Amino acid sequence: MSSTKFFTNESNNTLINKIEGIFNHRNIHFFDALVGYFRATGYFRIRPFIEKSQEIRILVGINVDKLIVEAQKQGVLFEVDVLKSQEDFVKDIKENIQKAEYKKEIEDGMLQLIKDLQNGKVKIKVHPKQNIHAKIYIFREETKHNHGYGAVITGSSNLTEAGLERNFEFNVELREDADIEFATDTFNRLWEESIPVSEEYIEKIKKETYLNDSFTPYEVYIKFLIEYFGKSVEFDPNSVSDLPKGFKRLSYQVDAVNDGYNKMMRHGGFFLADVVGLGKTIVSALIAKKFFYFNGFPSYVSRTLIIVPPALKGNWEETLDKFQFINYDIVTNGRRIINRCSKV
Repeated sequence: MSSTKFFTNESNNTLINKIEGIFNHRNIHFFDALVGYFRATGYFRIRPFIEKSQEIRILVGINVDKLIVEAQKQGVLFEVDVLKSQEDFVKDIKENIQKAEYKKEIEDGMLQLIKDLQNGKVKIKVHPKQNIHAKIYIFREETKHNHGYGAVITGSSNLTEAGLERNFEFNVELREDADIEFATDTFNRLWEESIPVSEEYIEKIKKETYLNDSFTPYEVYIKFLIEYFGKSVEFDPNSVSDLPKGFKRLSYQVDAVNDGYNKMMRHGGFFLADVVGLGKTIVSALIAKKFFYFNGFPSYVSRTLIIVPPALKGNWEETLDKFQFINYDIVTNGRRIINRCSKV
C-alpha cells in the first residue's frame, strides 16, 4: 500500500517539517503563500527555510463579512477601502507581536520580517474583495522542468505557530505539474486583485510595538515600573487627587491605596497594618471611596460597615465627614452610629 499524501501534524509529520524538507531537497526560487490568517510569529518559524527563496509573496485574506456588516449598519454598500484593509492587517500583526511570548530569537525574527518587507525580499498583500479561507503554499524552482520542479501544500493550516505544528490539521502535498500550475495561476489572479501593504504601515509595526528601539531613558524607566509593579502604578483620580482640604497627597499613601485596593479585589480582603501616625484611616477611606466609584457610583451606592474601638470612633466620624461619605455604619461596643452625608 502506497503512503498517503495527507498529513495532520501528528507523529512529527508537521507542516513545518514538510516545508523544511522541500527546501532541503529542492532549489526553491519562488515561494507563495495564500492564507486566511498571518502571524509574525508564524513567519518567524519558517524564515530559516524560505530565506533560500529569491522571491517570496504572501497573500492574506481579511474578514470581509465583518466589513459588510459594518457597512450595512451605516446604511451603505460595502466598497473596498484600501486604507482600512492595510490598517486591519497591521492591527492584527501588532496584536500578535505584543501578545507573543518574549524570546530574543522571536524578536530577531520579527525584526527580520520588517527588514524583509522594507528591502522587498518579501511582498505582502491583503485581499479585500472576498473572504479567503483557502490555505495554499506553493514552492517552485526558477526554471520549469519535467523532473519535479516544485510542490503545493493545501489544507487547513494557516501561517501561524499553531497551524505549522501544534494544531491537528488536515493538509495534503501535491507534486504534479498540473497542480502546481493551477495553484500558481489562481494565486497570480488573486495577487493582482489585492492591495500591497505600504512601507508607511510597515514602519508602524515597528514603531508602535515593543520592537521600537528609539525609547528615551525616561520611557524605559516607566516601562520598567509597569512591568515590575503592574497595575499598582496606575493613578486613579477619583480616589486620590480630590483629597479634602487640609490633607496632603503623600506618595506612600497613594501606593498603599492602589496596592490595598488590588489585594482586596483579588483576595476579597486584606490587612492594613502599620505603625501609629502614618494615616491608616485616610488610606482606608480612600480605598473605600475608590471601591464606591468602581462599584457603580453614583447610579449605585455601596454600603460600608466600619467597626472600631470606642476611642477611635470620633476620629473616624471626623474623617468620613471630611471625605463626604454616605451610606455607612460605624459600630463600636455594640452601639451603631449612622452618619449619612450628602455626597461622596
